[in-house]
Amino acid sequence: MFAFIKNSLASRDIRRRLLFTLFIFAVFRLGVYIPVPGVNAAALQDLNNTGILSLLNTFGGGALQQYSIFSLGVSPYITSSILVQLLQMDVLPKFTEWAKQGEVGRRKLNQATIYIAIIIALVQGAGLSFGFNQLSGFGLILNNSVFSYITIALVMTAGTMLLVWLGEQITRNGIGNGVSMLIFAGIVAEVPKDFYGFFQNYLGNEEARNQYGWIVGLVVLILLISIVVVVLMERAQRRIPIHHSKKVSGAKSTAHLPLKINSAGVIPVIFATSFMTLPTTIFSLMGTQDPGPIQQFFIDLFNLQSPMGIAFYTVLLVAFTYFYALIQVNPEKVAENLQKQSAYIPSVRPGKDTEDHITKILNRLSFVGALYLTIIAISPMIANFFAPIPMNLALSGTSILIVVGVGIETAKQIEGRITQRSYSGFLYLD
Repeated sequence: MFAFIKNSLASRDIRRRLLFTLFIFAVFRLGVYIPVPGVNAAALQDLNNTGILSLLNTFGGGALQQYSIFSLGVSPYITSSILVQLLQMDVLPKFTEWAKQGEVGRRKLNQATIYIAIIIALVQGAGLSFGFNQLSGFGLILNNSVFSYITIALVMTAGTMLLVWLGEQITRNGIGNGVSMLIFAGIVAEVPKDFYGFFQNYLGNEEARNQYGWIVGLVVLILLISIVVVVLMERAQRRIPIHHSKKVSGAKSTAHLPLKINSAGVIPVIFATSFMTLPTTIFSLMGTQDPGPIQQFFIDLFNLQSPMGIAFYTVLLVAFTYFYALIQVNPEKVAENLQKQSAYIPSVRPGKDTEDHITKILNRLSFVGALYLTIIAISPMIANFFAPIPMNLALSGTSILIVVGVGIETAKQIEGRITQRSYSGFLYLD
């Protein structure tokens, strides 16, 4: 009887959170089809294959193609988060001080992140509007005045901030990390349309089937293998044995410290792709009709369809993997907590030696994790040079990492809530 009541309580809570998350997804999808005033979204139809449009359009669930109020997605907020986290690393003393103040400092950093995100969104909204208006032959913006660009930038910034707020509501009252879930929803929403277009291009007629049939089979096989690899790698972990010098009655004297091979998760992929969008926006503001050699160099550097851009994207992935793994695990705090609990790693002294030991293991794991993320993310980009595989396919390497990674983390959170609810019910009902 008690077990039935506990399971019912857990199911009710999870069901409520899932329904709330789906409701936020519905609001998000509704906003995708609300256009920004003063634009002609049809002018973007011929630009679907440009790198920046494909990238933002996929992550935003088709919002940029509609030039809707959610066109920027949560990209400005993610870029702002990157900057704030970098500034905490003894770059800006004030931010470093806030990072050490616990909950109060975290609120101040979140507020700073919002302010920086607003500035980035304003710049990005104006830059994309100006750049795409040029690329579309000045057919996107109906009234080419400064006031129109300011209005469009403000509307798109408001849409981004609304998405950030919706993401916070998912984090508090729904399931999963809100920002990641919105990106997840945007990618998944594009899957049916992209697959339909993909099969129409390669299997639409007899001649296409004879010429490109092998490409379809190869893409499907690569997708399946990639999904399996991502699932295995996201669940893989290294277990460091832990001994307790003060054994509690009835407790084991040995345990383990689990370190995931990819401790950073899908955050490096999200960070790297978002980081690639801001410079492109700045180049749009500068104009690309006749770029000079320096500007052309940076345009190629941040273009995911060029070899230089792919190489720089790889560097970003590796750097963010190491950076975020250290933030997620934080060897200094782990060593401090072990020492407080009278626990130690065999053959390693407590304190600084334990911190160095964990850091060494984490760096080795991060190397494997960075290699895995890089292979999955850039393989379709490299394959595009040898076979006509569409870059805007929603289940590309980057999208697979995000969709599967977020799905696994969300499933773990649901499982954790069920377990927590079961134990709470046990404590109250026993």
